[in-house]
Amino acid sequence: MKRKASATLIGSFVVVGIALIAVAIIALAGNNLFTRKERTVMHFSGSVYGLQVGAPVVFRGVRVGSVESIDVFYDREKDQYSIPVIAVLDSDAVSGLDGKRGDGQQGPALPALIERGLSAQLSMQSLLTGLLYVDLDLRPRRESSLRGSYHGATEIPTTATAIQNLREQFDGMDFRRVANDISAIASSARAVVSGPQMKQALSDLAEITASFKRISERLDKRVGPLTDELERSLASTRKAMDGMSQAAQSVDRTAIGFGRTSERMGELLAPDAPLVQNLQRAADEVARTAGALRESTAGDSSLMLSADRALDDLSKAARALRDLAETLEQQPDALLRGRKVTP
Repeated sequence: MKRKASATLIGSFVVVGIALIAVAIIALAGNNLFTRKERTVMHFSGSVYGLQVGAPVVFRGVRVGSVESIDVFYDREKDQYSIPVIAVLDSDAVSGLDGKRGDGQQGPALPALIERGLSAQLSMQSLLTGLLYVDLDLRPRRESSLRGSYHGATEIPTTATAIQNLREQFDGMDFRRVANDISAIASSARAVVSGPQMKQALSDLAEITASFKRISERLDKRVGPLTDELERSLASTRKAMDGMSQAAQSVDRTAIGFGRTSERMGELLAPDAPLVQNLQRAADEVARTAGALRESTAGDSSLMLSADRALDDLSKAARALRDLAETLEQQPDALLRGRKVTP
C-alpha cells in the first residue's frame, strides 16, 4: 500500500511539474506561440554595427517583428558585400498594415506594401547605447535597392539614411585634390592682391572717388540757384498759362460779337436798305475820286515811291515776324533763356 501511495505521489509531482513548465513557457513566450510568422530579408550595403539579433522591427513606432539573424554575403559578379538581415514579422500585424484585416481576403500582404513603397532602413534606438533597429515605412519617392531573395524569405527593399548618404559622399571625395585646388586658388588670389594691377586699380579708385566728391560738392553749390530759377520759371509759365486762358476767353467773346455783327451786317446789306443806296452813291463818288487818284498815282509820282518804301518795310516786318514764330515753335523757352544758336 505504501509503494502504491508513493508511486501515485511521484506521478502527481511529475504531472504538476510538467504543468508548471508549460505554464512558464506560455507565460514567457506570451502570444508568440499562437501567432503566424512571416520571414523577410533586408540587404544592407553599409555597416550594421549596433544591430543585434532580437532587435525590434518597427513600422512608424509600432513593433511588428524582430531580427532573427544577421549574415554576410559576398556577390562574386558585382564584387560587393551585403549584409542580409533576416527578420520575423507578425503576419496579422502586416496584414493590418495593408488594410485587409477583416475583409476576408487571404494572401500575403508584403508584396502589396512593397509595391506601394515599403522599404527598410536602420535607425538609432539610443545615442548612449548606439543600438540600432529596423525602421519600416512607405517611402515611394526615395530610391531603394533590391538584391534578390535569401533562403526563401520575402525581400524588403532597403534605403540608405541621410547619414549613410553623407558618409558615401565623403568617401567618394578626393580631399587631397580639393586641398590642392584651394591652395592654388589662394596662391592665385595672393598674387592678384599683391600685384601691381591691384595697386593701380586701388589708386584709380581713390582718384575716381575724389573726383566724384568734387563733382558732388559743385552740384551742391549749384543745386540751390538752379532750384530757385526753376521755381521762377514755373511761376512765369503759370502766369503765361493764365494769360493764355484769359486770351482764349476773350477770343470766344470776340467770336460771339463777330457773329452778332455779321447778322446785323446782313440786315444792313439788303438791296433796298438805305445803307446800300448810300453806298451806291458813295461808290459813284469813289469812282470819281479814283479818276483823280489815278492821275496822282502815276509811276513817277511821290505817292507811289512812298508806297513802295512802305511795302518793303511791311515785307521785312512780316519776314521778321515769321522768323520769330518759327523760333518760338522750335524753342518755346527762347523768350526766357534766349535763342540757341544752331551749329
